Amino acid sequence: MKFPRIKFTKDSLATLLLLLPALVLVGFFVYFAISWNVVVSVSNWKDYSLVVDYSFGGFRQYEKLFADPIFLTSLKNNLILIAIFVPGTLLVGLFLALLLDQKIRKEGVFRTIYLLPFTLSFVVTAFLWRWMFNLDNGVLNYFLGFFNLTSDWIINPDIALYCVVIPLIWQFSGYTMLIILAGIKSIPVSHIMAAEVDGASGFYLYRRVIIPQLKTSIATAFVILIIFALKAFDFIWILTTGGPGTATYILPLYMFRSSFMDTKFAYGSAIATILLLLVMMIVVPYLYKTYRGKEK
Repeated sequence: MKFPRIKFTKDSLATLLLLLPALVLVGFFVYFAISWNVVVSVSNWKDYSLVVDYSFGGFRQYEKLFADPIFLTSLKNNLILIAIFVPGTLLVGLFLALLLDQKIRKEGVFRTIYLLPFTLSFVVTAFLWRWMFNLDNGVLNYFLGFFNLTSDWIINPDIALYCVVIPLIWQFSGYTMLIILAGIKSIPVSHIMAAEVDGASGFYLYRRVIIPQLKTSIATAFVILIIFALKAFDFIWILTTGGPGTATYILPLYMFRSSFMDTKFAYGSAIATILLLLVMMIVVPYLYKTYRGKEK
């Protein structure tokens, strides 16, 4: 059996040399790190021990996960976060994009204002909203106090998770708006003109012509928002530290506590593997559908 000869040209060698450092870095810091994490999750590395033991220990860490009420609470909170944060951000972003598409004056100024929250660090945003949610000195309770409607916000376990969603929607709506607005601008003018000739205008034009052509933009924003909702650690850590109790625990936060505060490295790796699987369940179908559509 003869194997085809691979011929390297000067251009292909130059391209390979340029890509090689990036491939090595991605291979080590992404794929090797993921593989190492999976190995640790099934190893004999004992809890609360700094003695490394990579020998195969079975899947007992995963069995412990699904009997752990804190893990189940974290998983439930992640799903609630996705269920509220993602649709809420998409709706606000879509509304802002449609608003800016009305050829209003100073469109660039408004676009910058809407996008500004996303340019802030998540740590800065978390500290800002932590101050706003403060029970005694927070700006929200200050204004609500005039109507006797003050709340304990993030220290109330019944509403703390929903209070986390509010600033996240505020921060990501501008980014979502930008993705959808780019989709609107990419729609051929001939499609809109043809619809207007047929009598479509106003709300009917957007509902029947423009919004149906935004599927790709909305799907892109949808995937990005879900991935962030699954791994939103720094924001929640600064805002609530997972409290009160475990009311705002999510999988990344529980993974961090288990691995680096409780030194349960195999257990934390198992949580990280479950989180990876959840992300892959979203990303892989999206990539498959995207590339399959391009091939067709």
